[in-house]
Amino acid sequence: MVIDQNLIVLNLKSNRKEEVIKELAELAFAQGKITSVNDYVQTVLDREKLFTTGVGNGIAIPHGKTDSVKESMMVFAKLNQQIEWESLDGKPVDLVFLLGVPEKDANDLHLQILSRISRKLMDDTFVDKLRRSQTKDEVMDILNSI
Repeated sequence: MVIDQNLIVLNLKSNRKEEVIKELAELAFAQGKITSVNDYVQTVLDREKLFTTGVGNGIAIPHGKTDSVKESMMVFAKLNQQIEWESLDGKPVDLVFLLGVPEKDANDLHLQILSRISRKLMDDTFVDKLRRSQTKDEVMDILNSI
């Protein structure tokens, strides 16, 4: 699994997309998943400029593939408020899945992770469980079903 309890944030207080991405990248850096917060954040924001990662239903999946990612990872955050993300459905976001993949693994693994998450996020029951979760243990149990 590309996530562990140290990569889960509940009640994140950031209220702008860029702040959320930076804060989650700092967590990934602290856990040894990336070598440079600035390089990784810039990669994710550059990707964000091409096409929004706000997929709808209050969910965003910002991601980046760069050599500053040491190993494939996912950082999950429940925001304590909904924020603007230029989502496809025009609605604000409160669940964020930040993905990182090393450049060398970019093609296959990147798409596999995105595909698995996207499929699960179409399941309203799965998304409702995430929104109702209160602890990192609960989040891990839910995410382990991906």
